[in-house]
Amino acid sequence: MKLCDPGAMTTDTTSPSYIGFRFPQEIISHAVWLYFRFNLSFRDVEELLAARGIIMTYETVREWCRKFGQQFANRLRRRRARPGDTYADEVFLKINGETHYLWRAIDQHGNVLDILVQRRRNKRAAIKFFRKLLKGSTYVPRVLITGYPGGVKLASYRAAKREVLPSVEHRQSRYLNNRAENSHQPTRKRERVLQRFKSAGHAQRFLSASPWGCPPIRQHFCPRRHRLRADEYRQKRALRFQVWNQVTGLQLPAYQHPRGLIVGLISPL
Repeated sequence: MKLCDPGAMTTDTTSPSYIGFRFPQEIISHAVWLYFRFNLSFRDVEELLAARGIIMTYETVREWCRKFGQQFANRLRRRRARPGDTYADEVFLKINGETHYLWRAIDQHGNVLDILVQRRRNKRAAIKFFRKLLKGSTYVPRVLITGYPGGVKLASYRAAKREVLPSVEHRQSRYLNNRAENSHQPTRKRERVLQRFKSAGHAQRFLSASPWGCPPIRQHFCPRRHRLRADEYRQKRALRFQVWNQVTGLQLPAYQHPRGLIVGLISPL
């Protein structure tokens, strides 16, 4: 899809609630950041925090990530500028011996916009995916780009587009959608590590916020470094740390770097 007004974005001024948790919000947000920013397990995060004298179990880290991971990811997603070209694609997953399909939409920069795990790949499934993708959106799609799964044009996209997005131009090509197809590679890698997903709900929850599926937290801290000079990258990284602190509700200090860069601290740990 090609979206109008690419510079607009929304922000959320409310802060997440940490009421009822024994550890302070600085530790909770730092643990969530470690898990979703890097390719770590819950036990890895437990060990990293233990090295700093913070003793907890990996199940505590799991609970924090399950409660706050998707919440932080949604807040970051709402702060994004509206995307330009967006590509839709689907890939099959084997869950308990049954074939499921992971529907995914990304923008022209490779940022994942939304995913949905379903049992079918028909018109009804495509309509459900489009409605989930557009839910809460204030922009109007103009171009829908899909590929040729298995070298065959998937009719469900065309049928769903006529019903949900009748005014949208649809481009279907075997090569235009390579960006969306490549975005499935991290999911395949993590699927092998987990020895497959346990259920459709498990796959949906895991991929919706994790760096292996729909990773707004990881992508927030990956500003295409190879295209930036060192000073530009440091400044952009500092600004993104400041946004992260706002998203997690932290009030942390920032100081002026000797070279004139504003450096924001992610955690006082």
